[in-house]
Amino acid sequence: MLIDVLELPYFDLSDPQFSMDSAEVTAARDNGWCARTNLGFAVLRYDEVRALIKDPRLEQGGGAWLRQNGITQGLLADWWAENMLFVEGEDHRRLRRLVGPALSPRTIEPLAPGFRALAEELVASFAGQGQCEFLTEFAEPFSARAMTQVLGMPDGNWHDISRWSTDLMLAFGVTVAQDLERIEAGLAGLYTAVNELIESRRRQPGKDVVSELLTAHEVDERLNDAELKNLVSNLIFGGTDTTKDQLGLAMQLFVEHPDQWALLAQQPDLAANAVEEVLRFNPTVTWVPRVVVEDFEFKGVRFTPGTTIHLLDYTANTDPEAFEDAKFDITRKRLPHFTFGGGPHHCVGHFVARIELREALPVLARHMPDLRFASAPQFRPKSGVTGAVDLSLSFKPA
Repeated sequence: MLIDVLELPYFDLSDPQFSMDSAEVTAARDNGWCARTNLGFAVLRYDEVRALIKDPRLEQGGGAWLRQNGITQGLLADWWAENMLFVEGEDHRRLRRLVGPALSPRTIEPLAPGFRALAEELVASFAGQGQCEFLTEFAEPFSARAMTQVLGMPDGNWHDISRWSTDLMLAFGVTVAQDLERIEAGLAGLYTAVNELIESRRRQPGKDVVSELLTAHEVDERLNDAELKNLVSNLIFGGTDTTKDQLGLAMQLFVEHPDQWALLAQQPDLAANAVEEVLRFNPTVTWVPRVVVEDFEFKGVRFTPGTTIHLLDYTANTDPEAFEDAKFDITRKRLPHFTFGGGPHHCVGHFVARIELREALPVLARHMPDLRFASAPQFRPKSGVTGAVDLSLSFKPA
């Protein structure tokens, strides 16, 4: 029996006042698995997200985002069209096979001591003061400088790649059309740095991700120059801004759950589990888009080709039907969350993010006891890609 979709709850995902943690969204999840939105359907519950995120009748769908916003040509449109995030079918599988080994634990885990040392260095610069503006003093330099380690870039480049990555991330927001000039300037800067990096690694390979990709590039002609440049630029922006945002959201959680922060300081071996709980409970990416490519019916709703479906990982990750006690608890072993997506488009860089966060959080917990907000924090809307824009913290000085 088909559901009358006009009777489903309705959300305007483009409204700056809309929030995933609002009472209306929670009520909609309590009453059903699906809602209508101005951008298509929204899936609210864990079991339905788990089923649809790997469904072959859906494609990633983000490729249409720029067209929906009137952007059909130019530097950003070209980058978007070639981006592994949005490529489908055999081309996508080929790119993942080539990129996967470069971003595997075998390549990334040896960098963990460097990430940890970087965290110690940054915390030492403000630990004695008992306060910091966390984004500028830790999250931004940590994420950008960690990415220079991953890619084998000069450490001094971190200011530029952070700025360019932040500008490029605007392409995924609802103001993409009005921000286009700034976005394309950031992408142009990123491309210049990527070209220099690729040529440097061709002359002198190292034990880094770009050198690994170049090996695949030289051995396997299926990876062409344009794809290589696009992949490296994508890794830089994807691994910088989202990690910065996720660090800020982690600190928000720990301020609000001081017992968990104290526990992490006492038991740093909980770090890996704490990372998963942070990603589940307060993700920077709050939904996963998919587009229907084949007519089908699912739990009373008829989906037709071209329909956009947003899988709300934010609500699915805290669905009380899937998590008996969904409150934030770094000691609990949970069902897998959807913060890195799923299926063919599961985030290829998830090991990088997980290991960086795993190394940073225990260092912060040890050096920043009695964590508090020093002033009211400011956040972007909890919709799409979210994060803090001001996060002033206070703590007991070292």
